Amino acid sequence: MFDYDAEMRFYRPRLREACGVRDGDRVLDVGCGSGQTTRDAAVDAGHVLGVDVSERMLEHARRQPTPNVDYLLADAATYEFEPVDLIISRFGVMFFDDLLGAFTNLRRALRPGGRLVVLVWQPRRENEWARVIPEAIGGTYRDESAFTLGSQDVTRDILTSAGFADPTFTAVHEPLYYGADVESAYANVLRLREPQALLAELDPAAAERAEAALRAMLAAHDTGNGVLFDSAAWIITAE
Repeated sequence: MFDYDAEMRFYRPRLREACGVRDGDRVLDVGCGSGQTTRDAAVDAGHVLGVDVSERMLEHARRQPTPNVDYLLADAATYEFEPVDLIISRFGVMFFDDLLGAFTNLRRALRPGGRLVVLVWQPRRENEWARVIPEAIGGTYRDESAFTLGSQDVTRDILTSAGFADPTFTAVHEPLYYGADVESAYANVLRLREPQALLAELDPAAAERAEAALRAMLAAHDTGNGVLFDSAAWIITAE
């Protein structure tokens, strides 16, 4: 399984600072994955509920039990949550089929004076990792769901229509970590669904060439402190 916590390690302190969890807060972590952001919030929170649609990811999260943390297998777009003081997410709110409906549902869960703090990707063109990996393989990613909230104007309209007030966007640029060296980065890339799909479309000779090109591209991004790619995100806050 791909290690998203390792990949996004440089975003971790940025999100923790932005969340500003207060003592006793009740927190909802949307798209919590393996629970790193949930556990981070629990350091100061009264209680944190991590919700995800992946049972496999939640199994990993539950391997590190935390007294004031619970995990829930559910669709955050429709689940009726108990009221919370803070809703957070690390790259977990872009994938809803109905973004307006999902954020409207999340807004219902927010207590008066509560806050939303989410980390989302800026458009694909601003994210090196999303361009150079498929280019090395010789294709393009077809799934744009990771970038559905990349436009400030579109996202602001969604949030305000859902009932959130004063959405603000802070640009954040951090490298993404794909592995300690080329071979580990190569193995990690091949754990991702979209590179797998692109390679599966190729005949054996073309796949061999693509794999060699992918290794060469990863070598060009080997900094000596890991294979890194530029990335760009928004930290969005609202009330």
